[in-house]
Amino acid sequence: MSLINTQVQPFKATAFQSGEFIQVSEASLKGKWSVVIFMPAAFTFNCPTEVEDAANHYAEFQKLGAEVYIVTTDTHFSHKVWHETSPAVGKAQFPLVGDPTHQLTRAFDVHIDEEGLALRGTFIINPEGVIKTLEIHDNAIARDVSETLRKLKAAQFVASHPGEVCPAKWNEGAKTIKPSLDLVGKI
Repeated sequence: MSLINTQVQPFKATAFQSGEFIQVSEASLKGKWSVVIFMPAAFTFNCPTEVEDAANHYAEFQKLGAEVYIVTTDTHFSHKVWHETSPAVGKAQFPLVGDPTHQLTRAFDVHIDEEGLALRGTFIINPEGVIKTLEIHDNAIARDVSETLRKLKAAQFVASHPGEVCPAKWNEGAKTIKPSLDLVGKI
């Protein structure tokens, strides 16, 4: 069964953000758009590049009313040290969420049992706590956060414009489609 249009399951986790440990739960994801980005583990090779990419675009996420959460199977203590020792990860102002019990990786169906790590999963969650997009990669393939931003904008657009859909490669301000019987076979 797909996780699309399902409610985020209850969870509790500890994150490192802005020099302190904070609690994060499913309630943290409600009331605003959320982007949850799973990575295998701290101190790996591709992960810092993705954290830095998200950090470089963080102001754009905030402008869209969205919070970013990076999740790995490490502890929040590891995330503190990772933030302090990696110049790329040190740019992160968003929560670095620890999931040592694998509660989140299993709930979001990105857990690799044999390794105890997460696949590279990206989830956009609406303010009601419902998953609207998901993308899961092999761990050797890093993501491009600009595509996540495009998908967030599309999800926000269709949420505020019922009856309209965003076609392929849609970007903010581009034409959308209003599905109708008249369009069948004409696009």
